[in-house]
Amino acid sequence: MAPTPTPSLAEAAASAGQAAAAQRVANPGAALKALRRKHGWTLADVSKRTGLPTSTLSKIENDRMSPTFDKLARISTGLQIDISALFGGASEADAQPAASGRRCIVRAGEGKEIETKNYSHLYPAWDLLNKRIIPIVAELHARSLEEFGELIRHPGEEYAYVLEGEVDLYTSLYAPVRLKAGDSIYFDSGMGHAYVAAAEGPCRVLSLCSAPETQLIAAIAGRPRAEEARRSAAPVRRRRHR
Repeated sequence: MAPTPTPSLAEAAASAGQAAAAQRVANPGAALKALRRKHGWTLADVSKRTGLPTSTLSKIENDRMSPTFDKLARISTGLQIDISALFGGASEADAQPAASGRRCIVRAGEGKEIETKNYSHLYPAWDLLNKRIIPIVAELHARSLEEFGELIRHPGEEYAYVLEGEVDLYTSLYAPVRLKAGDSIYFDSGMGHAYVAAAEGPCRVLSLCSAPETQLIAAIAGRPRAEEARRSAAPVRRRRHR
């Protein structure tokens, strides 16, 4: 008589009454497909965002390839999702996340201060990690596009509200637009763009960006990402306006 085969881990879990756990087997392909369809993206769109070939993405979605951690990380970064979202099925990809309840109160003038040639940046809520939206208060230095130099680009989208003064927003796809205090604009920050002071006196803008914070700082500061990551690990410097 042939020996009885040893049950697999999944069979053992099921026989132990853990059917719910068994249903949560990682399925990154199904999660990716559900997420792509939810946002109306094509495989080419996802390929552009992640840098992975469409053929590779198709194989992952159809369970013809088991993605490595490197590929999962590229998908997570490119689509701006938590990597854990790729370890569920289609229903989990569509599910609304539970409220985390976290918050961060920042008093006037507090935050991480970063000085560059073109901006004085104040990053409120610096201590709150893994934010989906990055708030920045920027005081503009450059008063012409020639003085500003090369346009900057970073992943995601951006909303800008002029707090003080007048601002010319230059982009790589549109003619410059003049924004006055109280005006705002929402745009794709993958376009080259530059905020330039267009009036005498202080010109300040509140920006809300969806890019990962380290990538955003690296793009604005003009430093390599690895160097910026080391600098961002330094103690937070706080500033209070008087």
